[in-house]
Amino acid sequence: MTRLLVTGAAGSIGTDLRPRLARPGRVLRLMDLVPVPDPGPGEEVVTGSVTDRDAVAAAVAGVDAVVHLAGIPDEAPWGDIVAANVDGTQAVLDAAARAGVGHVVLASSNHAAGFHTRDAAGPLPATAEPRPDTFYGWSKAALEALGRLYHDRCGTHVVCLRIGSWAQRPGDARALSTWISPDDGGRLVEAALAARGFHTVWGVSANTRRWWSLDEGAALGYHPLDDAEAHAAGLLGDADGPDLTGPVHHRVGGAFTVAPLGERLDS
Repeated sequence: MTRLLVTGAAGSIGTDLRPRLARPGRVLRLMDLVPVPDPGPGEEVVTGSVTDRDAVAAAVAGVDAVVHLAGIPDEAPWGDIVAANVDGTQAVLDAAARAGVGHVVLASSNHAAGFHTRDAAGPLPATAEPRPDTFYGWSKAALEALGRLYHDRCGTHVVCLRIGSWAQRPGDARALSTWISPDDGGRLVEAALAARGFHTVWGVSANTRRWWSLDEGAALGYHPLDDAEAHAAGLLGDADGPDLTGPVHHRVGGAFTVAPLGERLDS
């Protein structure tokens, strides 16, 4: 793919992905509400909102694929969530379909499935039905449904990434299960860009304590190399570690499942 549009490119995930998506002969077109800092060789900067349909149409012109990261990345009031995460996603998918863009990767979230719980029978599949935990999680479930719609109606190849705890290193003991490293995130996006059809996959590294399935990602060629266990000693503290036995920690969405609806929660 010679020209790739990344929306939300100035955000934390977009910033991590820029060097990991760089390839000889590939141009990254970077779109965000604010100017993307320090564009380098092989990068184009587009400043605009995904809720501005004219700006989106201009941004998708001439690209081969879209990685859609833009949106509110946390719980927020209903109207804000719908405008940024739902209307914005529909604008991107619609513009891509009209422009004949063949592949779209959508940043979904584990919070689209936040009320699913651990199952002793095995890892939770990425195909588990949506069970959102917040307005934010609901918007990501809506994003997945929109992706399915545009695949079925327009033939766009769409992969939805139910991203876990994306960070340079796991931030707490719970993230030993849910962490995805930026390097594995880059591997996941590359695999998704090459996939055909419609798919939902977990965005998670090969963590020893992982309880989300990697099978769906492996079917697309995603093979993570990092494991949060390398950081366990610094997070668990004493021999027993923190208490993760409560009901909240048995839910995919963790603290989001008890957070007040419509109020911002930094997590």
